[in-house]
Amino acid sequence: MVSRIGLSTASVYPESSAHAFAYAAQLGYDTVEVMVGIDALSQQTSAVKQLSEHHEIPISAVHAPCLLFTQRVWGTEPWGKLQRSAEMAAEVGAEVVVVHPPFRWQRDYARDFVNGIAALENSTGIAFAVENMYPWRASSKRGVEMYVPGWDPSAEDYANTTIDLSHAAIAASDPIDMAKRLGERLRHIHLTDGSGSAKDEHLVPGRGSMGAGPFLRYLTKVGFAGEIVVEINTRRCNSREEREVDLRESLEFAREHLAVAAP
Repeated sequence: MVSRIGLSTASVYPESSAHAFAYAAQLGYDTVEVMVGIDALSQQTSAVKQLSEHHEIPISAVHAPCLLFTQRVWGTEPWGKLQRSAEMAAEVGAEVVVVHPPFRWQRDYARDFVNGIAALENSTGIAFAVENMYPWRASSKRGVEMYVPGWDPSAEDYANTTIDLSHAAIAASDPIDMAKRLGERLRHIHLTDGSGSAKDEHLVPGRGSMGAGPFLRYLTKVGFAGEIVVEINTRRCNSREEREVDLRESLEFAREHLAVAAP
């Protein structure tokens, strides 16, 4: 089974989630991942579902609002956010919710996070794919652990996980080695790239140093059948045309290395 290639709505920011669905349909992406964020539309299950139906493109995943700038989206109680994310996923037909590990200062949330995620999966039937993060650092300075129980999901007993290549770049973590440690627990991929700087760059795959091509070929070799979602940063694009070029290049890169024929 060949993995589908999706587009994260975060990839078109500062354009809206509605624009992301339009880009995905126009360029031939297989699915969309909805990043629940400050875009009000992304917070509305009915609106997201209507976009999916209008553009005739399925939603493969919902990314829970767990970024620093989404701390107040859907309230401030973390477990409540995850429950709502699961409800959205179920309503729109997605099987995966992408979630980050707690920040160090979220002590109550972090206290039993691993078991809490397992309990949510059991009660909702949705896979909560915990994403790899990274130590926070300034330029070449030593990193500080800001996530609990840690930034590397392969070190915990999560049933489902996500590998993000930009995050792996910051952590100087080999994504193929991480995939080997995760084995069948690897459920989801954020296809992007990074140069190894302290910034979360989310480059177009192939423009960084993370070996995105060999990583995709490895996934094909081991029969990975989870979701692969392009999550890039196009904020510096000066026009929609430039953004479209980056989104198309990312899709073509994925197809080339996964040996997926364009529809």
